[in-house]
Amino acid sequence: MDNKKTGNVMALIPVGVFLILYLGTGVYFEYISPGKDRMGFYVISVVVAFSIALVVAFLQNRKKTFEEKIHLCAQGIGDDNIVIMLFIFLMAGAFSGIASKAQGAVSTANLLLSIIPPGFALPGLFIIACLISMAMGTSVGTITVLVPIAEEISRNGNYLLPLCVGTVVGGAMFGDNLSFISDTTIAATKTQGVEMKDKFRTNLRVALPAAILTLIILIVMSFAGKSVNVGNFEYNIFQALPYFIVLILAMLGINVFLVLGLGIILFAIVGAATGTLNYETLFIAMGDGTSGMFETMIVAILVASIGALVRENGGFEAILNLIERHFSGKRGGTWGIVILTVLVDIATANNTIAIVMAAPVAKDITEKYGIDPKKTASLLDTSSCIAQGIIPYGAQLLVAASICGIASINIIPFLFYPFLLAVFTVISIIKD
Repeated sequence: MDNKKTGNVMALIPVGVFLILYLGTGVYFEYISPGKDRMGFYVISVVVAFSIALVVAFLQNRKKTFEEKIHLCAQGIGDDNIVIMLFIFLMAGAFSGIASKAQGAVSTANLLLSIIPPGFALPGLFIIACLISMAMGTSVGTITVLVPIAEEISRNGNYLLPLCVGTVVGGAMFGDNLSFISDTTIAATKTQGVEMKDKFRTNLRVALPAAILTLIILIVMSFAGKSVNVGNFEYNIFQALPYFIVLILAMLGINVFLVLGLGIILFAIVGAATGTLNYETLFIAMGDGTSGMFETMIVAILVASIGALVRENGGFEAILNLIERHFSGKRGGTWGIVILTVLVDIATANNTIAIVMAAPVAKDITEKYGIDPKKTASLLDTSSCIAQGIIPYGAQLLVAASICGIASINIIPFLFYPFLLAVFTVISIIKD
């Protein structure tokens, strides 16, 4: 009997091993035996956990030789979309590194902060978090930059600190979900074989209404606090300009390699002109940026290898059969993608990893039920960002909480945008 047709639940054991190692260790060291200077979910490296899971996958299916299994892994890693994704990760890392060293991120944030009207602190903070995250492509980086400012707004404006911090986290997740250089966007689009501009347009139909409603709520809440001047911030308009150029070109649908390449060149020129970069620091910054992507790239390679073996052994078909038993038709398949992605993100506490793990099954569901691949890419990114933006042990909330000295769980009631994004995602599925 062909396992790939009938499904084989045992083929999913490597995934279970990963979840037990990573989630189990994370829960233990985060909540049962917490350390003073560490986050529980970073005790065991995700690369180590996936490596052990890959070993388990190799030990399965004795009908295949070791060489045949290596060939299957090579085919999985060599998929066109995986290779493109890896190259984009490299370029996005170089762009992020040089932009940071050239003071682009700081100048962009300060430029936007300096134009917030005194009575518009909360909604202004949300808008800036959205824009900075879209430009930087990282929610954690945005949170690191803006949470100290949120503390000041809380103090001066008589707003609850968790409210101000939650506003930043919500805006950061908006940008993470939509940014063209975010690893979640890269993973979601390239694993489904769709253009970033198409996924962006599909995504925006859900994200924009949630953001607008969040903004309205924050405007109403602003009346409860004092009119507060956010402060005076120094910035260089030329250092911020490349971010806006890259953002506009990406939204126009220009090839992502061209956009990132142009961004790197522009920041190199601006950095040299403003004295923030020289020949030495230019290449150090690019090297640091690409190095920051290595773990994500290795994870993508390991997951592609595990996925190839799990698929060959009938694991994906077992998941599809499970979804088919509980959901039917195109809408049911859509629900299956969302639920699978959310569960994987809750288990891994990393939205990029959740997308990469769920993507092969999502692609099979897409083909089986005739779902638009652009919709699938949007759902992968959106549902993973919803879960990641809410779980108290995710990097976003843990970093935000550690900066301002509060418990991450206290921020959750004020995460208006992630909760509203979930509502509009559900509405979009029901309407289809």
